[in-house]
Amino acid sequence: MKNRLIAGVDEVGRGPLVGDVVTAAVILDPARPIAGLADSKTLSEKRRLLLYDEILSKALCWQVGRANPAEIDKLNILHATLLAMTRAVQGLSVQPEHVLVDGNRCPGWGYSSEAVIKGDSLHACISAASIVAKVTRDREMQVLDSQFPEYGFAKHKGYPTAVHLQQLSLLGPTAHHRLSFKPVQMALKQRHGVLNG
Repeated sequence: MKNRLIAGVDEVGRGPLVGDVVTAAVILDPARPIAGLADSKTLSEKRRLLLYDEILSKALCWQVGRANPAEIDKLNILHATLLAMTRAVQGLSVQPEHVLVDGNRCPGWGYSSEAVIKGDSLHACISAASIVAKVTRDREMQVLDSQFPEYGFAKHKGYPTAVHLQQLSLLGPTAHHRLSFKPVQMALKQRHGVLNG
């Protein structure tokens, strides 16, 4: 695969109860290597932010794709994630000759592609995509946190932590919550019971 235009694709945000599922597609420039690329989850926040800036300035091209909570509720999280991946790759300014997708399945698209389990620790282009997706989504959670500070989105990033679940049952879901997710449905039922009790 040497000297071919290879795009790496990864997603962030399948597990949270709130916000978009965010994907990124990145084609790295072999002439401008980036040292220290790794799975975004293994990097410190400081290192991740530095690499994010370097990826955006050195990559041949990159693109973020997403599916919003309404699409997640309609399609389910798996199909919404595949849709977001398709949007990311279709949005690249340079079309790839081959796509490496982190995980165990590729979207049903016309690209030459393969799914790579643990690909974010095996291929630099997927590592780069995981960093771009994670920094993008974390920043969106910080914006949401400023709009709804009582939920603590900046800390838990929308994942179903004890604090998040507690606030969800106290306050109910925001317009950004995924209503098809069981913990959100349970919080709605609890809240409905309390309000009617």
